[in-house]
Amino acid sequence: MAATPTGTGRTATGGSTGAGGRAATRVPTGRQWWLEFRAATRTEPGRLRLISAALVLLVLVSGASVTWQVSQRRDTVTNVTDHSQPLSTDAAEIYRYLADADATAASGFLAGGEEPRTTRNRYDLSIREASNRLVKAASNSTPGSAGEREITLLSRELPFYTGLVETARANNRQGLPLGGAYLRHASKRMRDKLLPAAERLHDVETARLQRDYDDAEAFPWLALGCGVVALGGLLWVQRRLYRRTNRVFNVGLVAASGGVVVLLLWTSVGHLVARQHLRESNANAARSLGVLSEAQIAALKARGDENLTLVARGSGEAHERSYQDEMASLSTGTRDAAPLLDEALRLADDDRGRTAVEQARTGLAQWKERHTAARAKDDGGDYDDAVALVIGGEDQRGRQVTETTGKSFDMVSDRLKEAVALEKKQLRRAARDADDAYTGLPVGGAAVALLAAGAVVRGVGQRRAEYR
Repeated sequence: MAATPTGTGRTATGGSTGAGGRAATRVPTGRQWWLEFRAATRTEPGRLRLISAALVLLVLVSGASVTWQVSQRRDTVTNVTDHSQPLSTDAAEIYRYLADADATAASGFLAGGEEPRTTRNRYDLSIREASNRLVKAASNSTPGSAGEREITLLSRELPFYTGLVETARANNRQGLPLGGAYLRHASKRMRDKLLPAAERLHDVETARLQRDYDDAEAFPWLALGCGVVALGGLLWVQRRLYRRTNRVFNVGLVAASGGVVVLLLWTSVGHLVARQHLRESNANAARSLGVLSEAQIAALKARGDENLTLVARGSGEAHERSYQDEMASLSTGTRDAAPLLDEALRLADDDRGRTAVEQARTGLAQWKERHTAARAKDDGGDYDDAVALVIGGEDQRGRQVTETTGKSFDMVSDRLKEAVALEKKQLRRAARDADDAYTGLPVGGAAVALLAAGAVVRGVGQRRAEYR
């Protein structure tokens, strides 16, 4: 009898055997896999298995896309309220504090000698607040961006400006006329370099804020498209089963279809509600904030020009013209734009905001009347009386002047600050309402999709069981 070879042999079915004689597992090639797949699809149970897998995949993709896109929208809404909107506001505040510092420095200079403590404290506060907001903006800026370049310029120029102001003060305390030249040079540096850089920074941050609004308002087309495809697939399968079995309803597939419809409606309605709140926030509160910020800046510029006109002692025609231009932008408008305070009043959406703006308009009218009286004194040679009408103090007769342009300016400035604070609250409230419209949708959408997928498996599984 011949000996059996100890090497690997072949089984009767063509498979290979190992040393122990057991058949090894055969790994199908790509062609074999395709042949087996085709064989499976030639039977109705095999087709139903594939149909079930495809429907489950469609439903799960629909739920995942809802969760992903809605989460993105919520993150963008949060970014509007916690990042881009505060940064845009901070950029406007940088401009406002710089302009306020410039106007306050001129007021302190007019007082002569040792400036009042309240004036010095206000100047120091404005410089400190501008510096703090620059630090905050720098920490949130993108390296190499336009915003970072403007922040770098502001951080470099601000110490030069404050140094010039301190030199002007030192000369003024000694009664040296050179102090006025230093102050005018400091103000020119502020207006030629710092304020334009602050304005460009505000433009950059405002553009970023608008992009965030656009992203948050974008319709979740992917989520809705996947939902429509999943619903279409479910309806097609139910029609196919009806034509083959004459059964009108398959409970599992009907439940899955209902779940997908709920998902589509929840996503659509939630986004439409959130979008409406965002549009109200953008069109009303954000736009109103922009107009109010422009009004604040115009008032500060006008105040600075008013003071510098007196500092120049007879050669301040350019500052007086600038004052008139800023006041015109506030009260009478220009050829290209409506008066800022009128526009702010139109955009105010509650009684408190409207009252604040109306009081600012009253203060502005009073300011213009007092400025006219101060200019008449200065043009008539009564310089000390003109200064008293602008910053307060005693006139030439020793009478205390309290009804000053500075008091009117403070009224305008304070009422505009109040209106800005109210609009900020409105903006945050609208953004919170937008976020609330998405409450529960990311998690709820995933849960509905999972339940719908389970209903598909059960519904198709019942049909497959009939073939056993």
